Amino acid sequence: MTFVSRVSGLIRDVVIANMIGTGAMADAFFVAFRIPNFLRRIFGEGAFSQAFIPVFTELRAKDDIQARQFVNHMAGQLGLVVFVLSVAGTLFAPWLVKLFAYGYVDQPEKLIAATDALRIMFPYLFCISMVAMSGAMLNTIGDFAVPAFTPVLLNIALIIAALWLAPNMQSAASALAFGVLFGGIAQLFFQMPFLLKKELLPKPKLGPQEASTRVFKLMVPAMFGISVAQINVLVGTLLASFLVTGSVSWLYYSDRLMEFPIGVFGIALATVVLPSLAKVHSSGSAEAFSELLDWALRWVILIALPACIALILLATPLVSSIYQLSSVFSANDVAMAANALVAYSVGVVGIILVKVLAPGFYARQDIKTPVRIGVIAMLVNIGLSIVLVQWLAHVGLALSVSLAAWVNAGLLYRRLVRDKIYRPLSGWFTFIAKVILACLAMAVFLWWLSAPASVWVAAGVAERLVWLLGLVVGGIGIYFGVLYALGLRPAGLLLKPSA
Repeated sequence: MTFVSRVSGLIRDVVIANMIGTGAMADAFFVAFRIPNFLRRIFGEGAFSQAFIPVFTELRAKDDIQARQFVNHMAGQLGLVVFVLSVAGTLFAPWLVKLFAYGYVDQPEKLIAATDALRIMFPYLFCISMVAMSGAMLNTIGDFAVPAFTPVLLNIALIIAALWLAPNMQSAASALAFGVLFGGIAQLFFQMPFLLKKELLPKPKLGPQEASTRVFKLMVPAMFGISVAQINVLVGTLLASFLVTGSVSWLYYSDRLMEFPIGVFGIALATVVLPSLAKVHSSGSAEAFSELLDWALRWVILIALPACIALILLATPLVSSIYQLSSVFSANDVAMAANALVAYSVGVVGIILVKVLAPGFYARQDIKTPVRIGVIAMLVNIGLSIVLVQWLAHVGLALSVSLAAWVNAGLLYRRLVRDKIYRPLSGWFTFIAKVILACLAMAVFLWWLSAPASVWVAAGVAERLVWLLGLVVGGIGIYFGVLYALGLRPAGLLLKPSA
């Protein structure tokens, strides 16, 4: 279901790229969309989920009635907070746009378009926050498919907005904003029948309760931690707003391609790992906790490393084949977005490692440690962004994100090992050696059968797609074929350790 969601998201981006392109309206929408998304990461599937899932898991293990009461109070209190924020965000939209994209102050067209779009889509924050709470409950009881599929509805709404609303409205940014709003409403109503079936549909209450208060206390450091990651994105957006028109869009489109393997694999793995680690931790088995982390980390290396190499080698083929379906997305757009994709791809392994290592702390209700480490990574990113943007423009912003992700992952790993929370099992050296050999074989195949950027841009749409499909299928075949020849059976990693 995560794969279906990401494919629909890719189709959404293809439609937007070829209907809206990389001009002023596209830049305005992407800037506006980042602002409610920033808050969504805090009150949605980010800080809230990290604090909510361990507490909900603990209560369900003790008493179902107590757990349902907790859900009711949580829904009422969270709903009130995000409703107030949605109203405030709508009222203060012009100032928010200036804060997060100050470069638009001297570009009235972008400033007005971004402000109008933000006002339309801010209520999306309320919808998606409640969707995230519903998804967290379903994930905790082992129903992963419904929350994973839910984002498809947002993608469908945006596709409809780009195809039918945008051509008939003065502002394409506002048209896409309506798509976001309607998508958020659709997601909220979609999950309700599944909660009702599981007897988990909340009856919101506003009164204080010990467990819900504990969640908000856990959220405080988690909010800061998630804010650290989102500040990195917003700093990049702020700096990009001073660059040439198209810079924000190039970063968005390349980031979406980089996020594809992260979303299909990294987020799916993290979604399973956090509640699983929480259950193992509540059972008191430190050995099982470490084994589960070890299992997840092997999957990261197995999938993320070849994905990183493939994204770097196929940056131009991917951008050209997926986004350049019409003259709206130009050859220059392909080159600029491909350069950013290479820079983003450097951090793929680091980003996915963070998504697996951080739950090692969250499951133990230790939010402060990953927050402190995240602050260090944020400062690294900001410093590198300020320096690299002067020489590499938007590509420097993408590279800064990647390098900061590696700093974050390295410090998280070091702390887990130092505190003996994670003790690597035997066989890692052999495992990594086999993966590297398979990656080298795949890289040679992709490099040998690809072509210069000018050839890809000049080729027809159908030719590019068939050629790219052949490279992807062939690369996957070579990679897993070499692993099999070396005696590594990925199927042996399918079953995660049990408590």
